Amino acid sequence: MSMPFYVSPEQLMKDRADYARKGIARGRSVVVLQYDEGIAFATQNPSRALHKISEIYDRIAFAAVGKYNEFENLRVAGVRYADLRGYSYDRSDVTARGLANAYAQTLGTVFTTESKPLEVELVVAEVADTPAGDQIYRLSYDGSVADEHGVVAMGGQAEELGARLREEWHESMTLPQVLALATRALATSGEGTGEGAEPQQVPAAQLEAAVLERTARRRAFRRLTTPALDQLLAQR
Repeated sequence: MSMPFYVSPEQLMKDRADYARKGIARGRSVVVLQYDEGIAFATQNPSRALHKISEIYDRIAFAAVGKYNEFENLRVAGVRYADLRGYSYDRSDVTARGLANAYAQTLGTVFTTESKPLEVELVVAEVADTPAGDQIYRLSYDGSVADEHGVVAMGGQAEELGARLREEWHESMTLPQVLALATRALATSGEGTGEGAEPQQVPAAQLEAAVLERTARRRAFRRLTTPALDQLLAQR
């Protein structure tokens, strides 16, 4: 009788983490930036049907990188969670922190019990009445949660991209300013023009962008169309 093949738990977890990181790194980056009147999201995505940035609830948005079918299932589950909680209790009881905790449990369970981890990285953001009250949570493939402020970059060359954004970002930036910063950073990271090419701003037609607007009375999420992006980028 042959002995079963043994892999140490440490090696198994390392292999799963490496697998997930490689899958996430193949995707185009998403950047999240706070500005004076809300939170902005941007990524290079020529598709107008397959979104990486979406609304979850009144003042909560979702952004993701990785395998589309996997993070789309998580987005749908998040919408159902928010709708059920808001209907059962009160709309104010639906928070980004609660949603992030639910996602963390799902991601952590899959990472430790399933043979293949989810190749996704998520951001759940909620806009408040003041910038100090904004909530931005970054969730990794293993269920770990980070409470972020100001700037978040996911996927692709996330560390390099995040460092470049933090060098130029500052509080009280306007929406045209943060969008211009996001498009410059995405292009410089090699996602807008190709590796080794001369950095240029990503054209508005290739951008997927959205905002959570602080001044909105109820539904704060607004997707930015190409004409609106052209106008905002011209104001930078």
